[in-house]
Amino acid sequence: MSESDNTQAPAQNRRPKRRRRKPRKSQSRNATGWSLDQFQVAPVAGRWRFHDFDLPLALMRAIHAEGFEYCTPIQAEALMYTLLGGDVVGKAQTGTGKTAAFLISMLAYFLEEEAPDGQRAGTPRALIVAPTRELALQIEKDAKALARFTSLNVASVVGGMDYQKQREQLVKNLDILVATPGRLLDFQQKRDIDLSQVEVLVLDEADRMLSMGFIPDVKRIIRYTPKREERQTFLFSATFTPDILSLSEQWTHKPAHVEIEVTTENAANIDQRVYLVSDSDKRRLLINLLKQESMERVIVFGNRRDLVRELDGTLREAGINVAMLSGDVPQNQRISTLEKFRDGEIQVLVATDVAGRGIHIEDVSHVVNYTLPEDPEDYVHRIGRTGRAGAKGVSISFVGEEDAFSLPEIEAYIKDKLPCEQPPESMLV
Repeated sequence: MSESDNTQAPAQNRRPKRRRRKPRKSQSRNATGWSLDQFQVAPVAGRWRFHDFDLPLALMRAIHAEGFEYCTPIQAEALMYTLLGGDVVGKAQTGTGKTAAFLISMLAYFLEEEAPDGQRAGTPRALIVAPTRELALQIEKDAKALARFTSLNVASVVGGMDYQKQREQLVKNLDILVATPGRLLDFQQKRDIDLSQVEVLVLDEADRMLSMGFIPDVKRIIRYTPKREERQTFLFSATFTPDILSLSEQWTHKPAHVEIEVTTENAANIDQRVYLVSDSDKRRLLINLLKQESMERVIVFGNRRDLVRELDGTLREAGINVAMLSGDVPQNQRISTLEKFRDGEIQVLVATDVAGRGIHIEDVSHVVNYTLPEDPEDYVHRIGRTGRAGAKGVSISFVGEEDAFSLPEIEAYIKDKLPCEQPPESMLV
């Protein structure tokens, strides 16, 4: 039996997958007195506005409150299909706006279609599965922000946090549930969650779920949901490997494929610099750079856990407000560290690539590649931590003797030549 088959969900009371339809005409004003007149965005050739999709007014009000004006490429491409009920398989890195793309679609649908009669507690209408608790909690936060002017309910169940407190969120009707695979299965097996009425399923960062060994759990989760023909499914991945494409064929129904590449061409708001420096001078250069006033919120990437630990200690000794993210750090501490970094209580994070993929913070001012990544694609993921949501960002890469062979591979991958220069002598003193 394929993973799309479902032996658990009862045939009765199951809503059919919605048909392609014309978007309904929203009213221009709601009971609060807010109107689209307060959200003026001028048409620009070649760019889509959220106004162009005729979204419900309460959702438009939240989009305005979030400061969104024009759709990112992944949002524009995806919404053309998802708002009409179609499945989407999207290739997009973090920082491209994919989270808002699927949240806006499902919120628009739920505001237009009432919940089924007799909806029981712990029975979500939408399920979003993410590989890490940091990503799941960030998606929950984004969903609540976009649903703030509605009566829709959002909750999360993630590992490493109090089970009973999470269970208490499920006593009311639930519209959107965000979950990590292991904890979701815990809830399902204890019958605290019923997935048989899921109308919209989102599998986010599918490539990470594959690399982290979560696919068997995800397959079990999908078996508890309606058949793929009876739900709408979005699958997002930073890469389209043969394995990911095979899984997408099993889990989606006649999907549209949307591919958005992050390269230096469409990451023009990131100022990329390369400093040619000896390996022995890297630490001195890093400390002097971080003591500049302009470096407000910085992520420093290293290739190995032991290097990240050493850098954490070195920067602390230099009086820099720093914290570490790697596989050695307990998950609860990781969540606390990210919140402090987001709130400005921590200036610098030093992180490995695996830990860095879970960072979803809009206003990172600088990314420093202390060592170049071994995989050129990780360079794109790293610099994508900055320059997000239209803000300007700076990426600085240190290229020493050990990094010399990685630079040409990165330039070939991004199809661009990176500007190389010697660091200012004052930075090496």
